[in-house]
Amino acid sequence: MNPDQFMEALRQHRIQLNDDQLQQFSRYFETLSEWNEKINLTALKSREDVYLKHFFDSISAAFYYDFTKDAHICDVGAGAGFPSIPLKICFPRLRVTIVDSLKKRINFLNQLAADLELENVAFYHDRAETFGKNNKFRESYDIVTARAVARMSVLSELCLPLTKKNGVFIAMKGAQAEEELNDAASAIEILGGKLESINTFTLPVEDSERSVIVIGKKRKTPNKYPRKPGLPNKDPIS
Repeated sequence: MNPDQFMEALRQHRIQLNDDQLQQFSRYFETLSEWNEKINLTALKSREDVYLKHFFDSISAAFYYDFTKDAHICDVGAGAGFPSIPLKICFPRLRVTIVDSLKKRINFLNQLAADLELENVAFYHDRAETFGKNNKFRESYDIVTARAVARMSVLSELCLPLTKKNGVFIAMKGAQAEEELNDAASAIEILGGKLESINTFTLPVEDSERSVIVIGKKRKTPNKYPRKPGLPNKDPIS
Protein backbone atom coordinates (compact mmCIF):
# COMPACT_ATOMS: atom_id res chain seq x y z
CA MET A 1 0.00 0.00 0.00
CA ASN A 2 1.66 3.21 -1.16
CA PRO A 3 0.78 6.62 0.36
CA ASP A 4 -1.81 7.40 -2.35
CA GLN A 5 -3.53 4.04 -1.84
CA PHE A 6 -3.37 4.63 1.91
CA MET A 7 -5.10 8.00 1.58
CA GLU A 8 -7.76 6.58 -0.75
CA ALA A 9 -8.44 3.55 1.49
CA LEU A 10 -8.98 5.87 4.47
CA ARG A 11 -11.23 8.13 2.41
CA GLN A 12 -13.48 5.14 1.79
CA HIS A 13 -13.95 5.05 5.57
CA ARG A 14 -14.68 8.80 5.69
CA ILE A 15 -11.26 9.70 7.08
CA GLN A 16 -9.82 12.60 5.07
CA LEU A 17 -6.12 13.44 5.44
CA ASN A 18 -4.73 16.84 4.57
CA ASP A 19 -1.22 17.50 3.22
CA ASP A 20 0.23 18.13 6.67
CA GLN A 21 -1.08 14.80 7.96
CA LEU A 22 0.27 12.94 4.94
CA GLN A 23 3.63 14.60 5.55
CA GLN A 24 3.51 13.45 9.20
CA PHE A 25 3.00 9.86 8.10
CA SER A 26 5.93 10.20 5.69
CA ARG A 27 8.17 11.54 8.48
CA TYR A 28 6.89 8.76 10.76
CA PHE A 29 8.06 6.16 8.26
CA GLU A 30 11.45 7.86 7.86
CA THR A 31 12.04 8.15 11.61
CA LEU A 32 10.95 4.55 12.14
CA SER A 33 13.32 3.34 9.40
CA GLU A 34 16.21 5.33 10.81
CA TRP A 35 15.75 4.05 14.37
CA ASN A 36 15.07 0.52 13.19
CA GLU A 37 18.72 0.36 12.12
CA LYS A 38 19.71 0.81 15.79
CA ILE A 39 16.98 -0.97 17.75
CA ASN A 40 14.43 -3.59 16.75
CA LEU A 41 11.16 -1.68 16.42
CA THR A 42 9.53 -3.62 13.58
CA ALA A 43 10.30 -6.50 11.24
CA LEU A 44 8.59 -4.57 8.43
CA LYS A 45 11.02 -2.54 6.34
CA SER A 46 9.28 -1.44 3.14
CA ARG A 47 7.14 1.69 2.93
CA GLU A 48 4.26 -0.37 1.48
CA ASP A 49 4.29 -2.84 4.40
CA VAL A 50 4.51 -0.12 7.07
CA TYR A 51 1.69 1.91 5.54
CA LEU A 52 -0.56 -1.16 5.30
CA LYS A 53 0.29 -3.31 8.32
CA HIS A 54 1.12 -0.56 10.81
CA PHE A 55 -0.46 2.75 9.77
CA PHE A 56 -3.70 1.59 8.10
CA ASP A 57 -4.13 -1.33 10.49
CA SER A 58 -3.79 1.01 13.49
CA ILE A 59 -6.32 3.49 12.13
CA SER A 60 -8.83 0.68 11.51
CA ALA A 61 -9.94 1.07 15.14
CA ALA A 62 -11.61 4.30 14.01
CA PHE A 63 -13.80 2.40 11.56
CA TYR A 64 -15.72 1.01 14.56
CA TYR A 65 -15.32 3.64 17.28
CA ASP A 66 -15.62 7.44 17.21
CA PHE A 67 -12.25 9.09 17.85
CA THR A 68 -13.37 12.57 16.80
CA LYS A 69 -14.41 13.58 20.32
CA ASP A 70 -12.06 15.02 22.94
CA ALA A 71 -10.68 11.90 24.60
CA HIS A 72 -7.63 10.67 26.43
CA ILE A 73 -6.14 7.41 25.15
CA CYS A 74 -3.76 5.16 27.04
CA ASP A 75 -1.92 2.79 24.68
CA VAL A 76 -0.48 -0.23 26.49
CA GLY A 77 2.66 -1.80 25.05
CA ALA A 78 2.54 0.45 21.98
CA GLY A 79 6.07 -0.40 20.87
CA ALA A 80 6.76 1.97 17.98
CA GLY A 81 3.52 3.86 18.65
CA PHE A 82 0.82 1.58 17.27
CA PRO A 83 -2.11 2.16 17.22
CA SER A 84 -2.19 5.45 19.13
CA ILE A 85 0.21 7.63 17.11
CA PRO A 86 -1.44 6.98 13.71
CA LEU A 87 -4.79 7.69 15.40
CA LYS A 88 -3.37 10.89 16.90
CA ILE A 89 -2.21 12.05 13.46
CA CYS A 90 -5.70 11.46 12.03
CA PHE A 91 -7.51 12.94 15.04
CA PRO A 92 -5.23 15.68 16.46
CA ARG A 93 -7.57 16.54 19.35
CA LEU A 94 -6.82 13.21 21.02
CA ARG A 95 -4.59 13.23 24.09
CA VAL A 96 -2.28 10.21 24.08
CA THR A 97 -0.42 8.42 26.85
CA ILE A 98 1.79 5.46 26.00
CA VAL A 99 3.21 3.04 28.55
CA ASP A 100 5.92 0.63 27.42
CA SER A 101 8.36 -1.52 29.35
CA LEU A 102 11.39 -0.90 27.10
CA LYS A 103 13.29 2.36 27.62
CA LYS A 104 14.70 2.34 24.06
CA ARG A 105 11.20 2.42 22.61
CA ILE A 106 10.28 5.35 24.88
CA ASN A 107 13.37 7.20 23.59
CA PHE A 108 12.20 6.56 20.03
CA LEU A 109 8.70 7.84 20.81
CA ASN A 110 10.06 11.04 22.32
CA GLN A 111 12.10 11.67 19.18
CA LEU A 112 9.12 10.79 16.99
CA ALA A 113 6.85 13.22 18.84
CA ALA A 114 9.42 15.97 18.31
CA ASP A 115 9.83 15.13 14.61
CA LEU A 116 6.06 15.11 14.04
CA GLU A 117 5.45 18.16 16.28
CA LEU A 118 2.82 16.27 18.28
CA GLU A 119 1.14 17.97 21.21
CA ASN A 120 -0.61 16.42 24.23
CA VAL A 121 1.37 13.19 24.17
CA ALA A 122 3.15 11.56 27.13
CA PHE A 123 5.33 8.46 27.25
CA TYR A 124 6.05 6.38 30.35
CA HIS A 125 8.68 3.71 30.82
CA ASP A 126 6.85 1.24 33.05
CA ARG A 127 5.22 -2.15 33.26
CA ALA A 128 1.46 -2.00 32.65
CA GLU A 129 0.87 -3.90 35.92
CA THR A 130 2.69 -1.21 37.94
CA PHE A 131 1.23 1.66 35.93
CA GLY A 132 -2.30 0.37 36.53
CA LYS A 133 -1.76 0.37 40.32
CA ASN A 134 -0.73 4.04 40.32
CA ASN A 135 -3.65 6.17 41.51
CA LYS A 136 -2.52 8.98 39.21
CA PHE A 137 -3.35 6.83 36.18
CA ARG A 138 -5.73 4.14 37.38
CA GLU A 139 -9.25 4.33 35.87
CA SER A 140 -8.51 7.72 34.32
CA TYR A 141 -8.57 7.07 30.55
CA ASP A 142 -11.54 7.35 28.20
CA ILE A 143 -10.03 4.80 25.82
CA VAL A 144 -7.37 2.17 26.47
CA THR A 145 -5.89 0.44 23.43
CA ALA A 146 -3.64 -2.53 22.85
CA ARG A 147 -2.47 -4.08 19.60
CA ALA A 148 -0.64 -7.38 19.28
CA VAL A 149 0.53 -7.31 22.91
CA ALA A 150 -0.91 -10.45 24.56
CA ARG A 151 -3.96 -12.70 24.52
CA MET A 152 -7.27 -11.21 25.66
CA SER A 153 -7.32 -12.83 29.10
CA VAL A 154 -3.99 -11.13 29.86
CA LEU A 155 -4.74 -7.85 28.08
CA SER A 156 -7.95 -7.39 30.02
CA GLU A 157 -6.05 -7.39 33.32
CA LEU A 158 -3.53 -4.89 31.97
CA CYS A 159 -6.00 -2.53 30.30
CA LEU A 160 -9.33 -2.51 32.16
CA PRO A 161 -7.80 -1.18 35.43
CA LEU A 162 -6.70 1.89 33.43
CA THR A 163 -10.08 2.41 31.76
CA LYS A 164 -12.42 4.86 33.47
CA LYS A 165 -15.99 3.84 34.20
CA ASN A 166 -18.10 4.26 31.05
CA GLY A 167 -14.90 4.31 28.98
CA VAL A 168 -13.79 1.61 26.57
CA PHE A 169 -10.95 -0.85 26.15
CA ILE A 170 -10.22 -1.53 22.47
CA ALA A 171 -8.18 -4.62 21.59
CA MET A 172 -6.88 -5.05 18.05
CA LYS A 173 -6.56 -8.69 17.11
CA GLY A 174 -6.02 -11.14 14.25
CA ALA A 175 -7.85 -14.27 13.23
CA GLN A 176 -8.13 -15.88 16.69
CA ALA A 177 -10.14 -13.06 18.24
CA GLU A 178 -13.36 -14.94 19.01
CA GLU A 179 -11.53 -17.86 20.59
CA GLU A 180 -9.47 -15.48 22.75
CA LEU A 181 -12.60 -13.59 23.71
CA ASN A 182 -14.31 -16.77 24.86
CA ASP A 183 -11.29 -17.65 27.02
CA ALA A 184 -11.30 -14.13 28.49
CA ALA A 185 -15.03 -13.90 29.28
CA SER A 186 -14.73 -14.41 33.04
CA ALA A 187 -11.70 -12.10 33.31
CA ILE A 188 -13.56 -9.30 31.51
CA GLU A 189 -16.53 -9.73 33.86
CA ILE A 190 -14.37 -9.80 37.02
CA LEU A 191 -12.46 -6.69 35.93
CA GLY A 192 -15.64 -4.68 35.36
CA GLY A 193 -15.95 -4.93 31.60
CA LYS A 194 -18.64 -6.03 29.17
CA LEU A 195 -18.29 -6.89 25.49
CA GLU A 196 -19.85 -4.17 23.34
CA SER A 197 -18.81 -5.35 19.88
CA ILE A 198 -16.45 -7.53 17.90
CA ASN A 199 -15.81 -6.19 14.41
CA THR A 200 -14.03 -8.36 11.88
CA PHE A 201 -12.69 -7.15 8.55
CA THR A 202 -10.11 -8.05 5.93
CA LEU A 203 -6.93 -6.01 5.64
CA PRO A 204 -6.63 -4.76 2.05
CA VAL A 205 -3.97 -6.09 -0.34
CA GLU A 206 -2.95 -9.13 1.72
CA ASP A 207 -6.52 -10.20 2.63
CA SER A 208 -5.69 -11.19 6.21
CA GLU A 209 -8.34 -11.20 8.92
CA ARG A 210 -8.39 -8.50 11.60
CA SER A 211 -10.73 -7.85 14.52
CA VAL A 212 -11.41 -4.75 16.59
CA ILE A 213 -12.89 -5.72 19.97
CA VAL A 214 -14.64 -3.02 22.01
CA ILE A 215 -15.11 -3.69 25.74
CA GLY A 216 -17.15 -1.22 27.76
CA LYS A 217 -16.10 -0.46 31.34
CA LYS A 218 -19.23 -0.86 33.43
CA ARG A 219 -17.91 -1.15 37.00
CA LYS A 220 -14.78 -0.26 38.93
CA THR A 221 -12.02 -2.85 38.78
CA PRO A 222 -11.35 -4.61 42.12
CA ASN A 223 -8.28 -3.17 43.85
CA LYS A 224 -6.33 -6.45 43.69
CA TYR A 225 -5.96 -6.06 39.90
CA PRO A 226 -3.65 -5.83 38.10
CA ARG A 227 -1.52 -8.31 39.99
CA LYS A 228 2.30 -8.24 40.23
CA PRO A 229 4.33 -7.82 37.02
CA GLY A 230 4.46 -11.06 35.05
CA LEU A 231 1.67 -12.78 36.96
CA PRO A 232 -1.18 -11.95 34.54
CA ASN A 233 0.76 -13.62 31.73
CA LYS A 234 1.87 -16.56 33.84
CA ASP A 235 -1.51 -17.20 35.45
CA PRO A 236 -4.37 -15.50 33.53
CA ILE A 237 -7.69 -14.97 35.31
CA SER A 238 -10.01 -17.86 34.53
